Amino acid sequence: MKNKTHRPLRLMFQDEARFGRMSDPRSCWAPAPHRPVVNLALVREFRYEYAAVSPWDGCLDFMTAEKMNTDHMSRFLLQVSDAHGEEFIVMVVDGASSHRCKELKVPDNIALLRLPPYSPELNPAEQIWNKLRRDYFSNRVFDSLEAATKQAERGLSEMATNKSATRQLTNWPWISAILKA
Repeated sequence: MKNKTHRPLRLMFQDEARFGRMSDPRSCWAPAPHRPVVNLALVREFRYEYAAVSPWDGCLDFMTAEKMNTDHMSRFLLQVSDAHGEEFIVMVVDGASSHRCKELKVPDNIALLRLPPYSPELNPAEQIWNKLRRDYFSNRVFDSLEAATKQAERGLSEMATNKSATRQLTNWPWISAILKA
């Protein structure tokens, strides 16, 4: 697909989530008659992960930030723009205030498309967070915020490397249909 600027088109879905030292206890297995023991941490330290996924090919871009705000969103958009400089990106975002702010700097090769309010089920980037929490954070206690951040970045890096699995996770039938249209 090409757009009016004659650049190849890339469809991406963007979201952000916080990860840190707060435990994520989940069910786990232990041989009978033993009961599993899971440590718990109630430390409220977080960093934010920004991610944008292209379901058509499984490409995943991500960035870690101290806060979720307009400045960090502008930086993330610039990072994605630089990574896909030869393409025009239609980036689907939610209605977060940092996505609507007048000060948000949107690069020339990106157009933002907002999802309807309260519709996270339409954003396949949410699946990235589900997988990250399930496979990299459940039943884990981190000694420091830095350790939790490294774990999040490791998980995101592994998902970015495995484009086929990321595509399978995020390329829902209605998204595939857009490519065929």
